[in-house]
Amino acid sequence: MKLTRFYLIGLIAIFCSCSSSNNEDEQEIENEPIETTDDDAKIVWKNWYLSVPLNRGNGSATSIFYQDIVNDRLTDAEAEYFYKNEDGSYTMFTKFTGFTTSGLSELGGKYCRTELREFWRGNQSTSDNWSMSTGTHILESTLKVDFVEGNGRTIVAQIHGKETAGLEGAPATVKIRWNSGTLQIDYYTKPDAGELWTSAFDDKIDVGVVDNEIFTFKIKIEDGKFYYGLVCEAKSINIDYTLIYDYVGNGYAHENYFKTGNYFGWHDDYEKTAQVVLYEVKTEHF
Repeated sequence: MKLTRFYLIGLIAIFCSCSSSNNEDEQEIENEPIETTDDDAKIVWKNWYLSVPLNRGNGSATSIFYQDIVNDRLTDAEAEYFYKNEDGSYTMFTKFTGFTTSGLSELGGKYCRTELREFWRGNQSTSDNWSMSTGTHILESTLKVDFVEGNGRTIVAQIHGKETAGLEGAPATVKIRWNSGTLQIDYYTKPDAGELWTSAFDDKIDVGVVDNEIFTFKIKIEDGKFYYGLVCEAKSINIDYTLIYDYVGNGYAHENYFKTGNYFGWHDDYEKTAQVVLYEVKTEHF
């Protein structure tokens, strides 16, 4: 059994990618040798990276790897988007800048985010992904949304599909959205024959009102099926794992990875902002 737990009470590394189209254009990552060990903190740092909507020099968003977070090497500009708080949590601030992982976007085009991307085996590569057809895969992310300007929407967790051998597309398969205080699940369902897994075939449900309180959202894939759970003590919410959709049973075969953070659903100006605080992240794969 492979078991990996990431606790964000100490430090955390975060990932991101930016796209209004639910497809990601991520790049393979070459990174310096890992300097820390699993004993250095309660998180396995090599299992994540952070992206912030700053130009990395070619019009694409900047990737920040966990060594720079652990060793406090973020620039002043990067630290505007991601910084540690006195209680050990991390603030994830974002706004539309135009810089996404797939390149520069004009207003009204793609969305920007400050978000964690999982490398579940710690291989520091965007080819490091898992399949729904085998094993159990769990994400539990504890967050608080401070504010979301504009339309009031930001995505705080995802299962994202990767373009996989023999398959087209990179679907944003499951999205957990904070919408003016209400948590919503937006999940893709089986497409029509010959079509790709896209938002054209999605369903949406509201699962609870958390407002600006701390909550833990849980995602589980077990036997190819998607379950969710939600805990928010301030709102007396305690929803155990609840079945939503059978992905493998409906032919879904993409490889996947977890994401969590602040994917701001706004691209109408450069002024509106959103801020999420991340307290803890746990993942399990077995």
